[in-house]
Amino acid sequence: MANRVVVTGIGAVTPCGIGAENFFNGLLKGVSAADHITHFDATNYSTRFACEIKSFEPEKFIDPKKISRMDRFTQFAVAAAKESISMSGLKIDGELRKQVGVIIGSGIGGIITTEKNIRALLERGPRRISPFLIPMMITNMAGGEIAIEYGFQGPNFAVSSACASAGHAIGVSYRLIQNGEAKVMVTGGSDAAITPISHGAFCRIGALSKRNDDPAHASCPFDKERDGFVMAEGAGILVFEEMEFAKARGAEILAEVIGFAQSDDAYHQTAPEPTGEVAAYTIQKAIDDGKIDKNEVDYINAHGTSTPYNDKSETVAIKKVFGERAKEIPVSSTKSVTGHLLGAAGAVELIASILAMKKSIIPPTINYRTPDPECDLDYVPNEPREKKIRVALSNSFGFGGHNAVIAVRKV
Repeated sequence: MANRVVVTGIGAVTPCGIGAENFFNGLLKGVSAADHITHFDATNYSTRFACEIKSFEPEKFIDPKKISRMDRFTQFAVAAAKESISMSGLKIDGELRKQVGVIIGSGIGGIITTEKNIRALLERGPRRISPFLIPMMITNMAGGEIAIEYGFQGPNFAVSSACASAGHAIGVSYRLIQNGEAKVMVTGGSDAAITPISHGAFCRIGALSKRNDDPAHASCPFDKERDGFVMAEGAGILVFEEMEFAKARGAEILAEVIGFAQSDDAYHQTAPEPTGEVAAYTIQKAIDDGKIDKNEVDYINAHGTSTPYNDKSETVAIKKVFGERAKEIPVSSTKSVTGHLLGAAGAVELIASILAMKKSIIPPTINYRTPDPECDLDYVPNEPREKKIRVALSNSFGFGGHNAVIAVRKV
């Protein structure tokens, strides 16, 4: 029999709040985090705004001697992990350390450090390349630094599948505990890619909203006037434990992870498969994996990017799975507030789902003003909604057609 898996800790570093409670309160306030870019001069960019984290102070979470040797995405991950592990009350030593793993997803990795050193190379030559470039740029270093900080010696690697990265990292961590390969997994995602080259590349591909005169309303998932997503940065980290292990040490259980499914559209580099067939298959597979009655699903945290194609195809997928009941299930996109955290999105959205379940209140899809006939579900427009939630689904769909769906149950 497969082990049961529970969540005992959550941590978040996001544009609408640092700390899981501040993050969730930011979602409930319904104020967009989008504003004009300050990380670099974006004057000549077609999109000149993003959802930056402007109040992050790494020295509050990390030894000052180590800060300069960590890319910003790693700093975010370590900070979120410290909150999550502290909340869990986890204290691991001795041989048990080998049963605690870390898997962190990131779509882009250490691109801030990479860009900085490319400029140094081109302007001042190879001797100006930092000796710390490699450990700062590689995607697996977020998990590596967390393991070093706590002495966790179990499974540890990175997952990179674009915007589904955190969803896949979480799903793999769930399976490792289910299968008895680990007792505890620290998992989630982190990205910090609001940089000249990364932001510029997303501009060139045409993925970003161009509402430079109104950034606060630019992320408007499922709205008829949506014109692209809003770049964001941050991290979400969760502590997963084998249920009996968590109970034996008296841990507070926040939720149970009950289902995971993954797939690929095999359709296009950046566009989702328009019929929603594969996304629907993935949602259904997660439901089947969790042995869930469809009538138990009370909330779906949508991928909901605010792009014309994603929101339409995700709506179609949900309708394929739930039929007529699809219109009765609240579906919200927290990206309307946070923007799109890329490889970290699935983690912060699962955290939002868990807190919505725990507090019996659903965060809204803000900026929903003009209904789209092709997006005709209940998107919890503009205001939070009180509702008891038994089971929630969190969808993540990434460039390359990568799909991941996580199911959680209230305990």
